[in-house]
Amino acid sequence: MARQQNSAHTLAPPLQEESLPVAEIDDAEIQTVVLPVIAKGPALDGASEDGQTDAHAEELNFDEQFYPARPARLRPRARLRVWPWQRRSPGSGPATGDNPDYVQWLVEESMLGDAKAFAKQFTGQGSMWQNPFADPDPRAAIDKAPVWFAAYPISLITKAGHSFLGTMGDQDLWEAFQSIGITAIHTGPVKRAGGISGWDATPSVDGHFDRISTQFDDEFGTEDEFRAMCEVAAAHGGTIIDDIVPGHTGKGADFRLAEMGYKDYPGIYHMVEVPEVDWHLLPKVPRGRDSVNLDHETEDRLAKGGYIIGQLQRVIFYEPGIKDTNWSATAPVLGPDGKLHRWVYLHYFKEGQPSLNWLDPTFAGMRLVIGDALHSIGDLGSGALRLDANGFLGVEKSTEGGPAWSEGHPLSEAANQLIASMVRKVGGFTFQELNLTIDDIKNTQERGADLSYDFINRPAYQHALAMEDTEFLRLTMNLARAAGVDTASLVHALQNHDEMTYELVHFATLHAGDTFTFRRRPISGADLATRIRGELVERLTGDRGPYNAIFTTNGISSTTASLIAAALGFRDLTRLTAEDVASIRRGHLLLAMYNAWQPGVFALSGWDLVGALPLDRKQVADLIRDGDTRWIHRSAYDLMDYQPDARHSSSKMPKGTALYGALPDQLADDSSFISGLRDILAVRARYGIAKATQLDVPAVSNKAMLVMVHRLEMGDQITVLNFSASPVAGTVMSRHLRPGSALVDMITGVTVGQIDDLNSCYVQLGPHEGRAFLVEPPEEAAD
Repeated sequence: MARQQNSAHTLAPPLQEESLPVAEIDDAEIQTVVLPVIAKGPALDGASEDGQTDAHAEELNFDEQFYPARPARLRPRARLRVWPWQRRSPGSGPATGDNPDYVQWLVEESMLGDAKAFAKQFTGQGSMWQNPFADPDPRAAIDKAPVWFAAYPISLITKAGHSFLGTMGDQDLWEAFQSIGITAIHTGPVKRAGGISGWDATPSVDGHFDRISTQFDDEFGTEDEFRAMCEVAAAHGGTIIDDIVPGHTGKGADFRLAEMGYKDYPGIYHMVEVPEVDWHLLPKVPRGRDSVNLDHETEDRLAKGGYIIGQLQRVIFYEPGIKDTNWSATAPVLGPDGKLHRWVYLHYFKEGQPSLNWLDPTFAGMRLVIGDALHSIGDLGSGALRLDANGFLGVEKSTEGGPAWSEGHPLSEAANQLIASMVRKVGGFTFQELNLTIDDIKNTQERGADLSYDFINRPAYQHALAMEDTEFLRLTMNLARAAGVDTASLVHALQNHDEMTYELVHFATLHAGDTFTFRRRPISGADLATRIRGELVERLTGDRGPYNAIFTTNGISSTTASLIAAALGFRDLTRLTAEDVASIRRGHLLLAMYNAWQPGVFALSGWDLVGALPLDRKQVADLIRDGDTRWIHRSAYDLMDYQPDARHSSSKMPKGTALYGALPDQLADDSSFISGLRDILAVRARYGIAKATQLDVPAVSNKAMLVMVHRLEMGDQITVLNFSASPVAGTVMSRHLRPGSALVDMITGVTVGQIDDLNSCYVQLGPHEGRAFLVEPPEEAAD
């Protein structure tokens, strides 16, 4: 039940005195050097002989934009570098706002301070106008990176004596990736995260997604190793994808300066200062902590007092007594003005992840994020960026009695357009990994990120596997197509670092009251979401899958292999036979076919490549104590058998069981998961399926079957999949199939059938088998 929000007079805080002057970085001391890079194609006109230009051109390939004569896209590369990039060591004086040395150290450590330096390297440069940027271009992104390896730094067992970044730039690894068909690495979070307490760093509270710096975390490597990785990737036709977080930071230097009320740093965040006269409205902060989460009563009291906008549409990561609301209050903090300050700040996620304010008059948050993006694309040499938490960039007080407008806000769309346009201006592309409604994905396709993570169909294909019934999957796919979502704009993924998400926000929120037809009966969106979640939990956790775990209200913590094991009824993963592993492998390859044999990006993780199983809860007891069960599926893995005797990664993540083994052994085995995946990706690349157009997801004669019809440059294509562990047979029918057309198996190249006069054909499939067919029209039709 919504809590009442009454209009009340705002208790205005007293005017602040001018902050004490603290020295800032002298712009005159900033120098630049141009780094040598590997570049495709000739230099642009005006390039010097030594190659020191703003950008290098790829082979001529004009964008199919509204204006066809726009210049070719430019390949991102490491080019401008702030030098010397020296950081002062932490001092030993008092870590308080009245110590100018401490404040200056925080300024030098801050992301906002770095953003100012980065922006200066691009202002007034002709290279900023060489790329189209207004419209998202998913197919241009696919051209650069059609198949992604999603890394998770703390889980990778590295090459002996090498860091994570050093290992990701290993020639042998890239040769293996190239032979499989992997064209990009999404590194995951590799820069410093967590917080600062006094002069000391504090650990990350969310797997390094609470960024506090543009500097790399020493645990993962150096800037030079990142640049070298980019060059090795380019030499193998690959791309590196980095991260920025437009929604929040950790509690680093920027937040500590904001707490002090220093200059425009408070403008970075959604934070409101509460004057001392009203501190009685705030909860006490326990000793040893710097903030405390507000309970519902305090949230309502501060909203009525005019300080905050109160309840939001939902509380992500809700945990009673730990995170009751999206607001927290700070302890008193001494500022350079000699006064104590207390604040209430917004955090959509954990308490250590304060949310950024995209519409503060200082635009400090915007400047911080844009500077971070320029650094990654223009300085480090990344080709693309993941936008994390980018759906929560606008929040506004709603009508009386209702929660604040915090999701689907137009400001989020506007901010995403700014970020994505800036990245396109410097030659990169962006993707968003956020659980959105189909409507939101369609809207962002118009102006925002180039690609969106497919959170609509991801739980649906897992439901199809669990239930051996594709009806819900066909429903979600057809809803997306009917809404105008271009399938090629989606990132179709197997496992990543997060849980198997089953929030089904499209049905549970915006369309909760709409009526859908499911299993021949009408059902509301809200009830449909509840039913699907219930069936997923029943089939994939509990007695059927005790090794998988529910993660709050978000989804199921599991690996792809353990989801398949539960769907197959394997209750004890320690007693799997060779036949059981082969059954899991078949299911895994089926899911790879579903994701790879349709338009869009295909992504998978190291856990997928080695067939990882979840860790025993006892192995990560400290990490899951607060309810974050995702750590059970983040086991360490060794892709190349770098350290066969290792029992954990360098970040101390325990090594998990790998059903399939390391890449070299799998590449030498024609029956392995990797060999099967290589064949799937070869078909995808040979026929250009990634850039196709999805024409139809028709009804099927057997509920376990899924059929997808696509338009390729060379003709039409059919993907037929069996989501059952038993053989199936049925008719494939679509109005897009021309009678008399021949069916050619895309793996063998053999003609195996013909489309009849009912626009159909008959197909037989083994357990968890998938087939791809090229539809060759009859000669008279072709003529």
